[in-house]
Amino acid sequence: MAIELAPITLPETADASKFKQFGREVKGVNPASLTPEEFEEIRKALYTHDALLFRNVNLTPEEQYALTKAFDPESENYGHGNNRTEADKKSILHPDLKTIPRVPQVQLIGNGIVYDHEGLAEAKLKHPSHKTFHKTVVSPEDEAKGITRFYRWHIDAALYNLSPPRVTTLYALNVPQGPKQICRYDDGDDELPVPLGTTAFVSGKTMFNILPKELKSLAVRSKVKYAPHPYVWMSPAKAKSTGLGIESEGLEMSFDELPPWEESRRKLYPVLWKNPVTSELSFQVHPCGVAELIVDPLPKEASREGALYPDGAHLTDLKEVRDLLYKMQRPAISPELVYPHDWHEKDLVLFHNRGILHSVVGAFKEDQVRAFHQCNLAASDDPVGPSNDDVLQWA
Repeated sequence: MAIELAPITLPETADASKFKQFGREVKGVNPASLTPEEFEEIRKALYTHDALLFRNVNLTPEEQYALTKAFDPESENYGHGNNRTEADKKSILHPDLKTIPRVPQVQLIGNGIVYDHEGLAEAKLKHPSHKTFHKTVVSPEDEAKGITRFYRWHIDAALYNLSPPRVTTLYALNVPQGPKQICRYDDGDDELPVPLGTTAFVSGKTMFNILPKELKSLAVRSKVKYAPHPYVWMSPAKAKSTGLGIESEGLEMSFDELPPWEESRRKLYPVLWKNPVTSELSFQVHPCGVAELIVDPLPKEASREGALYPDGAHLTDLKEVRDLLYKMQRPAISPELVYPHDWHEKDLVLFHNRGILHSVVGAFKEDQVRAFHQCNLAASDDPVGPSNDDVLQWA
C-alpha cells in the first residue's frame, strides 16, 4: 500500500489559505518499521509540511528513539542535555521532564502520577502552567470557566553548547478528556478555543512571509545571540501574557551568577533558517532566551528607503531587542494562524523543529493523568541561514 498524505483537520478558527502546505496525516505505513524508501518519503514529507500525524500507532521508546535518530543519524543525546549538571537542575525545564531509564533520549511528560511506567516505579508529572511563568495570571474565577493561556512559545533547543534538534516526536499514551478551553492572549482581544491540553503550532515560514517589507529586510539581515545557559538565566524573570517572550524588568540572572559557561559555547543563529528540502526560509527565534540582536548592513544594491538599521547594528538593550522580536513574531501567533492539535491516545506527531514554533497550552486538575513520550536529539549540525541570493531578494 502506498503512503498517503491527507490534509490535517483544521479548526474553524484557522485561515485555511495559510495552511495549504502545513501538516499532513500519514496513512498506509507503520512509523515503527519503515523501509529505507518509506523513511525517505516521510523525511521529505516532514520538511515539506512541517508536521506529520500518525493515528493509532503502537510505539516503544526504543522505536521512537530510532525514528527520531533516523532524521539525523549522527545525533545521539537528548536535545536539552542530560539533566545531570548544575545548569540542568536550576533550569526552568527541570521539573517538566522524566527520563525513561533504558532509553534516556526519550522523556516522559504529562500530568498526574504515573505508576510502573517503562521502568519508572512512580513518576509525578506536572503539566507546565502559565501561572508559574507569566507575569500576570488568569483569575481563579476565569480559570474555573475554562480560560487559559499559551504557556511558552519555543523551539526545542538547549540554545547553549548543543545544536537545535531537527525533529521532535511526540507520542500520546494517556489523554485526559474534558471540555474545550478558551486560550486568551491578554495583550488585546484575541482568544482561541482549544482542546484540553492541546499543543499549539505556528509556522515559521508564515511568520516570515506575512511580515511587511522593512521587517523582512531586517529578518534576513539579522542574527540572534542567546544568553549562556538561557533557561537558568531567565528563571527569575516572568513572561508576557501571550507566552511569546519575557517581560523586561531586569529580573534575569546576571551572567556571573550563572553556572560556569564559555563564550565559545554561546549560540549565535540567523533569525531565518533554511529548509533543507524546499529551501524556504522560516523565522526561528526562541524569544525567551535571546540576549542580543546583530544586524548586517544593507547590501549596496538594496534601496535604503524605509529600511531599519540600514548601516547594521548590534543591539544589546534587552528591552529593545525583545520589543523588536515581539513586533516581528506576534502577528504569526494570531488565532487564525495557530494549529492547536486535538490529541487522541496513540497519536504520534513528528514536527520539524527548525520550521515551526510550538507551545504547551491549558491546565489540568491534579487527578487528570496525562502521559506522553517526547524525543528530540541535539543535532549534529547548526541550522543554515539565508544565502546571499536570499539577502539580495529580501533586503
